[in-house]
Amino acid sequence: MDLPETLADFERLAAERLEPGPHGYFAGGAADELTLAANEKAWRRIGIRPRVLVDVSQRDPSTTLLGVERPHPLIVAPMAFHRVVHPEAEPETARGAAATGTPFCLSTLATTSPAELAQAVPEAPRWFQLYVFKDRGVTADLVAAAAEHGYEALVLTVDLPVQGRRERDLRTGFRVDASVPSVGGRAGMSLPEMVEQFDPSFGWDDLEQLVNDSRLPVLVKGVLRPEDARLAAAAGAAAVVVSNHGGRQLDTVAATAEALPAVVDEVGAELDVLVDGGIRRGTDVLKALALGARAVMVGRPVIWGLAAAGADGVRRTLEILLEELAIALALAGVPVADELDAASVQRPYR
Repeated sequence: MDLPETLADFERLAAERLEPGPHGYFAGGAADELTLAANEKAWRRIGIRPRVLVDVSQRDPSTTLLGVERPHPLIVAPMAFHRVVHPEAEPETARGAAATGTPFCLSTLATTSPAELAQAVPEAPRWFQLYVFKDRGVTADLVAAAAEHGYEALVLTVDLPVQGRRERDLRTGFRVDASVPSVGGRAGMSLPEMVEQFDPSFGWDDLEQLVNDSRLPVLVKGVLRPEDARLAAAAGAAAVVVSNHGGRQLDTVAATAEALPAVVDEVGAELDVLVDGGIRRGTDVLKALALGARAVMVGRPVIWGLAAAGADGVRRTLEILLEELAIALALAGVPVADELDAASVQRPYR
């Protein structure tokens, strides 16, 4: 098939192909979905301040992340339940990501186990997203499997101690018609039933213990305040991800573009800062880098690519973002992404 040329076109095609339940799960946010909308709008409100008469014949989008030089700053964000979108599930997404050199972050609530993904797509750079279970033995087994099967990092998500109110799912009665290995492998569960297994008492001392026990670097995902970024650094985290769970947990929290600068100011000189939420254009990626992020995580556009055209759709969505980023670097007069700084943008929300 001829693949769409824009992420918006992929999104429209996915909406046509998916049933209301799965589509609503991935498209929706919490409550009135104000934060969901704000995530995208906040990037659009930031202006780019171009330099001119700069040699932009060669562009370099590379970044250094977790001490590794990477070809570009994109990471596929952790997202649950890929099998409800495509029969080949997470391995299909990872194939598309691997074709662009993009690390793929496997969710705890994936419909594929860490071992299965590693065996199916050994060439894919892999991270593992972790929720902490009340049964800490389950958590320990997941961490051990990630280390054993070549995952580069643990991404601990900390903004889901309880389930946010997602009204689209309530309207459709969405349940996962696929096996989720980490929560017992039983099809037909609802997300709240799965989240009930997570430990809402997990705290900063527990994070420090996890970091000390882990063979992999630990990123803390779900940070919006500089005070929490400071505590994550003190606990030994390798990075923090400025994230509001895609607007899916607590509605009316700050957009991630608004929260990013203060977190960078607090800990950016000590550890890597990433950001997700509302990244829909290469210009959004440029703005995130200019505000101090080392990399960005991309979620929903990847799922729309998977729904539209499997691995080819995933590959193409990432290619579109990278093509747009290369153009933006040239037209902004900063051809080396690592040389972007706050002078490259203007921030009207401050």
